[in-house]
Amino acid sequence: MSYQPSDELLDKYAEVLINFALNGGEGVKKGETVQLRVSEIAKPLLAALQKAVLKAGANPLIFFSPDGLSRDYFDHASDEQLSFFAEKYYKGVVDEIDHTVAILSESDKHELDGVESKKIMMAQKSMKPYMDWRRAKEGAGKYSWTLALYGTQAMADEVGMSLEEYWEQIIEACFLNEADPAEKWKTLYTELYDTKDKLDALDMVRLHIEAPDTDLWLDVGESRKWLGGSGRNIPSFELFISPDWRGTNGHIQFTEPLYRYGQLVEEAYLEFKDGVVTKATATKGEEMLNEMIAVENANKIGEFSLTDRRFSRITKFMGETLYDENVGGTYGNTHLAVGSAYRDSYTGDIDSLSEADWEDLGFNNSVVHTDIVATSNRKVTAVLRDGSEKVIYDEGQFTV
Repeated sequence: MSYQPSDELLDKYAEVLINFALNGGEGVKKGETVQLRVSEIAKPLLAALQKAVLKAGANPLIFFSPDGLSRDYFDHASDEQLSFFAEKYYKGVVDEIDHTVAILSESDKHELDGVESKKIMMAQKSMKPYMDWRRAKEGAGKYSWTLALYGTQAMADEVGMSLEEYWEQIIEACFLNEADPAEKWKTLYTELYDTKDKLDALDMVRLHIEAPDTDLWLDVGESRKWLGGSGRNIPSFELFISPDWRGTNGHIQFTEPLYRYGQLVEEAYLEFKDGVVTKATATKGEEMLNEMIAVENANKIGEFSLTDRRFSRITKFMGETLYDENVGGTYGNTHLAVGSAYRDSYTGDIDSLSEADWEDLGFNNSVVHTDIVATSNRKVTAVLRDGSEKVIYDEGQFTV
């Protein structure tokens, strides 16, 4: 008999997502509208989420997608249909919602195997206005979101676990085996913020990442701050920054497989010169990797992240970026995102800047944001404004 998480567990999960993860840890408020984006296979969690939203006095707006239709869409859609954007519809959605909970779940990890990468990226690019509207609303403090995982048999099979073992990682990572998971998250975030504050106090101008087959330099950029513990992702143990993309030079070897757009990329490797990817290879999925990087500004860095092995409760490869970019293990992880930057990494008033200002500061803007993960042992050295150097991360943990 296949494993099924109990209603009690799913209710606890939903409570964390609705009453903690959203609104910067404050949870939803009465009268707000919460978009729930859930696929067919995760319906049990949708029921728990709807209940939690209603109990909070908010209004659920459900986007329930059936499984197994994506392949047919890409097989039959023309270029015009792939590029279609329902502008009035999506603008209305963004205007209406105050929060979004999106649940990652898959009934077939390889549904899009064999689909031309350019078709997938064409559909992705069509959604840029929607993403820009959401980002602007979030920057104004009027919108929040969170992302979480619902384990399925297909997801467990892909990484060689039973479904119960897969859920054990979810339960452990999200503190669902605690009496009050939200309180545990608050305690963890206090520790994360302490480290984040120490990083910000260093006034660093460059970062040097050294690991096997990796020698990468990043310019931190002006008016930057580290981020983490915002509730955007459950779970999230990382601390990250959106650097000035123009100062990225060197190369980085990633170790963890990447599942993206229904396809698999293994052993991705990137070289940068003056902020731009000049070489991208992979032992599997190289075509997808290069199609993705060919999207406007997806050949530039949007995020640099570190996870301390002492914070993370994730110990196994899950085949889902949400978890794999937060894995602890022996050496924690580094991940680098190509594509869009996080504008809340800016220390000033986000609303006061024009698009030209963001460009001048080196915040990348793209429809793509793809995290690629390395778990190899690495040393990260910060060059400070006074010219001195300080190792901020080594042997899988922060050293500040």
